[in-house]
Amino acid sequence: MFRFFKKDMMLLFVVIFASSVLIACEAEETIKEIEIANDPGELVVYSGRSSSLIGPIIKQFEEMTGIEVRVKYGKTGEIAAVLLEEGSKSPADIFFAQDPGGLAVVVNNGMTEKINSSILAKVPSWAQSVDGMWVGTSGRARTVVYNTANIDPLTDLPETLQGFCDSKWKGRIGWPPTNGSFQAMITAMRSQWGEDKAREWLECIKANEPIAYSKNTPTVAAVGAGEIDVGFVNHYYLYRFLAESGDSFEARNHYLNSKGPGSLMMVAGAAVLKTGKNKDNADRFLNFILSRVAQQYFTGQTYEYPLVEGVIVNRLLTHLDDLNMAELDMTDLEDLAGTQDLLREVGLID
Repeated sequence: MFRFFKKDMMLLFVVIFASSVLIACEAEETIKEIEIANDPGELVVYSGRSSSLIGPIIKQFEEMTGIEVRVKYGKTGEIAAVLLEEGSKSPADIFFAQDPGGLAVVVNNGMTEKINSSILAKVPSWAQSVDGMWVGTSGRARTVVYNTANIDPLTDLPETLQGFCDSKWKGRIGWPPTNGSFQAMITAMRSQWGEDKAREWLECIKANEPIAYSKNTPTVAAVGAGEIDVGFVNHYYLYRFLAESGDSFEARNHYLNSKGPGSLMMVAGAAVLKTGKNKDNADRFLNFILSRVAQQYFTGQTYEYPLVEGVIVNRLLTHLDDLNMAELDMTDLEDLAGTQDLLREVGLID
């Protein structure tokens, strides 16, 4: 069994402290980079990412720039639907989404404009849309979280998602079908495996009577409590529990070794709305989110992967080279509607 020793907790605090120091040291440089005007004005952000994840960094943007940021929070799919309903009357300047699928809904309805090339150049080509309509802001890996009391990762866990179709996993699996990241994984599955094989996988897991949760956090909590033995989630949720409970929290991450949809590296991302009235501030916000200050926040405080070069990756995270990442482009994750149709067909969402 793998254990989270006291030295790891000390390392966690060192990483957080180091991140804070780096943020403070680079703040002045970042202010210069985003070219604040004499009259800062405001910015309207529609966010599919929660306040607990991005609220602190938005507050820091306000403090550093003087720009008043008004944020509407909700699930990515819900926010996308609101934008479509508001249409040309939307006050939003920025759509901050959890995944490319949610962004594509808005992009494909002609509501966004191409992002400045200097902003796009800050991230790798795989972390942005091919037409420059959205840009990635942080990376999130799919993982299987497992209960350390009941599972030996070396002998019990399969290397592919298909392995969980085995009847021995009946009643032992947790998943969040309504969650955007889970749906992004199924979109990747449809793209890489094809529609029929993706449907077959959903049906075989359903036959193993998985417990459905509303999102990633309760799924990880259930694994740690021993209510289930494994769950399909994003990597960073585990670290929040470990930061709070340390070694007493009986769950760890297992990264699948197949380069398939279970090894997906996703990005959260942002797009600029055509209807927004604060274009300059929208660019300033994106420049800030892709600055070393903000990227260090994402890896140090929310345990996500930075997308910008020169940022120190949280040492608690598995190195990107060791993740056996799925061989997919972010554009392969854009057909959210097709995935939701499939999930309804299988009877997993309403």
